[in-house]
Amino acid sequence: MNSSFAYLPQNERKKILLICDDIRVHSGVATVAREIVLNTAQHFNWVQVAGAINHPDKGKKLDLSPDTNVNTGLTDTSVMMYPVDGYGDPNLIRQLIRIEKPDAIFLITDPRYFMWLFQIENEIRRKIPIVYLNIWDDYPAPMYNRPFYEACDALLGISKQTVNINKLVLGNKAKNKLIEYVPHGLNHDLFKPIAKDSPEYPEFEKFKQQVFKGKEYDFVLFFNSRNIRRKQIPDTLLAYKYFVDTLPEEKAKRCAFLLHTDVVDDNGTDLAAVKEYFFEDEKYNIIFVPEKLSPVQMNWLYNMTDSQILLTSNEGWGLALTEAILVGNPIIANVTGGMQDQMRFVKNGKWVDFDAEFPSNHNGTLKEHGEWAFPVYPSNRSIQGSPVTPYIWDDRCRAEDAAEQIKAVYSLSKEERKAKGLKGREWALSDEAGFTAEKMGKKVIETLNHLFKTWKPREKFELLDTKNVEKRVLNHKLLY
Repeated sequence: MNSSFAYLPQNERKKILLICDDIRVHSGVATVAREIVLNTAQHFNWVQVAGAINHPDKGKKLDLSPDTNVNTGLTDTSVMMYPVDGYGDPNLIRQLIRIEKPDAIFLITDPRYFMWLFQIENEIRRKIPIVYLNIWDDYPAPMYNRPFYEACDALLGISKQTVNINKLVLGNKAKNKLIEYVPHGLNHDLFKPIAKDSPEYPEFEKFKQQVFKGKEYDFVLFFNSRNIRRKQIPDTLLAYKYFVDTLPEEKAKRCAFLLHTDVVDDNGTDLAAVKEYFFEDEKYNIIFVPEKLSPVQMNWLYNMTDSQILLTSNEGWGLALTEAILVGNPIIANVTGGMQDQMRFVKNGKWVDFDAEFPSNHNGTLKEHGEWAFPVYPSNRSIQGSPVTPYIWDDRCRAEDAAEQIKAVYSLSKEERKAKGLKGREWALSDEAGFTAEKMGKKVIETLNHLFKTWKPREKFELLDTKNVEKRVLNHKLLY
């Protein structure tokens, strides 16, 4: 963490009102938000509206500055928190703008959680800008999100696909917005390879023995994510079964599949039942680790496994892939959403950018990618939707295709696997990728500073030409 980058004394810093998951918890949104705060606290003062379901600290005001000082090595950070149920309401935001006098509002998570805030954007943006670190999982471009994007002054897209979607949805109005690519970044000093001479190695080995119950394996596949339907965990288990069934009995017994997820979830399925019915033979070695673990222990899980797999049919980014890459493990992933960024597909000799003519590589048009990536191309696509999100592609891959990629990783020697994985870590740390918390913080600082220099308050009203209302139609191809 470079806390000296763009350092400003506390009384010279802009104050940002952050609205998202409580940064003290371990959701994906909270993890990214926490890293942004920690890696920009030398340049901005932060006030968080900290969301949760039935928040136990609701109604309090908490000062996180002492802990932030410890974590950053600074002595003068200012990080305040207002815990709430949900993400607040218009009256709370009006009150905080009056009391805290922030210079900008910074949002993270699905826009539907902020519909109440977007409804008062005219009132807010006459005083301060709205910044949205946003994500969208797939095409077709969500034209139904246009009012949300229009309600923001800066759109920070976490994936190249999201940046392109922001531009497509806004159309001509994109020129009036600050739109930047700010991919997720994590602490690369936390998620890292563990060497045998590392001080933590004895604890790591003890933890490994506990999880594996003293058994030794030649190859361990790892899944780390929520047990929800779009994560396609039963398909992933089936892919592992197909892979193991290709091996001789003795080699099969030396493989394992470790899943860090809830075994039963109403938003997903009963994985214990899937295991019971599909994996009658003990040779498959399916291991569940449902417990909530510390970040250090999560790094241990990655270090005791050989490859991360994520076959999600809709995935905006996939932080588990980033963690695996930073540890130096190869990744097996469905080619969709932000997971494509992490595979580094190449077009015309360069890391691919998307546009209206080529909005995604989920058709498998490009085959050149980073050597740490073992992509699984979707075999079919269907339009899914709901009343508030009427349409979105659902990219599904075949378990058989995923099994082939598991076999490809397995067929490498441990040395070859690690060499490919470390190439991924090297790239993730580079300026091109920038998948570290430090680089993410730097991009946030640079983008917000540019916004503050160029931002103009919103007019009290806007005149609309009702005779030339734009039709609500897609502005890009459906076949590409």
